[in-house]
This record gives sequence, structure tokens and C-alpha cells, in this order.
Amino acid sequence: MESGLERKRGRRKLIMAVILAVIVVVVIAIILAVVLSRRDDDFKREFMGRCQKFKGANCQTIWDAFQQAYINKDHCEVLPEAYDPVIAAAPMESACNRLMFWSKTKDVVHEFTGKKDCFRTVEDSLLGSVLDDLVWCGKKGSNETFTTGCPGWKGCVKSPVRSFWNRISAAFGDSACGNVTVMLNGSLQTPFHNESIFASIEVKRFTSPKVKALNVVLVTPENFVTNCTNASLQNLKMGLDEGIGYGCSEVPDSQLEACASDPEKPCGACW
Repeated sequence: MESGLERKRGRRKLIMAVILAVIVVVVIAIILAVVLSRRDDDFKREFMGRCQKFKGANCQTIWDAFQQAYINKDHCEVLPEAYDPVIAAAPMESACNRLMFWSKTKDVVHEFTGKKDCFRTVEDSLLGSVLDDLVWCGKKGSNETFTTGCPGWKGCVKSPVRSFWNRISAAFGDSACGNVTVMLNGSLQTPFHNESIFASIEVKRFTSPKVKALNVVLVTPENFVTNCTNASLQNLKMGLDEGIGYGCSEVPDSQLEACASDPEKPCGACW
């Protein structure tokens, strides 16, 4: 039979085990809180650092407006309209004849525009530059910004990231004026895809006479499958606002690369 002393020792061991378990849980909670706080700080630091590269930008005001779009919200319930205040805080600058749109050609476009300073993409705008390739979200009941466990672009239709890019793309489309250029992917069967941001949002904001013409640069790799007679491109042409001109050029990616590296050639000569 178990003695009273043994029972006391057993109780002590149990109490010590419980206390140890509680301490472990508390320590883990503190560590997680510190890690999450650092991630929050790291995201804001990255945001502010990128923003401050734009002369005259009121980055704190822009940050405050940006955060209000998604904090304390379910990360699949953020509408594009939630970003209206931050768009107002950092409005899109108009650049007639210089706007470059793209679909499935991001790397090619940015390699080109990085060498030729004659076009501006949405990622060259203040907000586009600040948030390019970043992921963020909020959480119901929290005022923090999270960078892990977020749905990103494909996670859900109303994710903070997806809604942001839909909203800023609409603003970018609204700012289009003069002659507008878009780079599309000639290796795809459907370079102008109805579900792309360019097709579903941006091109629908082009209005005449503000936009005079749309120039399609169809980037063609060595074994390309599409040319300017593609049915989807004909749909693009037919769907433009009446009065907007249309042109299409098939341009090998090797030609774009060589032309971008030649400081003597103007951008228009590349296609």
C-alpha cells in the first residue's frame, strides 16, 4: 500500500510538472509575440524604406491609410475599395505616352524598363514599388500586420494582396493617356486572357479621346506559338473604346534584350 509520504511526493511531482508546463507555454507565447512583433516591424521598416525613396512622399500618412485597409479584418474579406484611402494618399501620376502595361511578361518588361527609362509600369508607381513582391494580411481582433499565414494572391478572391493589386491596377488604368503600350506573351495560346488583370481591369479603363492608341508588343521566344492574328488579340482590338487606335508588333525577346542594352536606340525602335 502507498504510504502518505509517497503520495505527497507524487503530488509534488505532479504540481512541479504542471508548473513547468505552464512556464513552457508562457515562454513560447512570449517568443511568438516577440517574433510576430519583429515581423510586423520588419514589414513596416521595408514599407517605409521603399516609400522614402520617393521625394516628398508623406510615408507615415500613406502607411496609416494602407494599414486601415486590412487590419482587424479576416484575411479573405478585404475588398479592393478598402484601399481607396491609400490610393488617395498616394495618387497615381499621369505619364502620357509612357505607360507600360503587361500580362505574363513581368520579368521581360522590368528588365527592359530597367535599362530604358522611357516607360513606367504600375510597379514603378509609389505604391506599386513599395509593395511589389510583398505579402501581408491582418487578423480579426488584432491591429497587427502579419506576413506569414497570409493567403497571398491565389489564396482567396478577397485577400489583402489580391485586392490591393486589383485596386492599384484600376488606378493605373485610369491614369492612361495618349499612346499606351502593353507587352503580352507570345508563347501562350491566349496572350490576351479574359481573367488577367490587364483584360479584366486595366484595358476597361481606357477611354477615348484620353487614350489615343494601344500598341501591343507581342514578345516572342524562339519557339513561339502566337502571332498578331491570334483570336484573343482580335478580341482585344474589337473591345477597345471607339476612337482608340490599335497596333501589334511581334518582337523576339532576344531583340528586346539587345535593344534595351543599346543606349543609342530609342525605345520605339525596339519594335
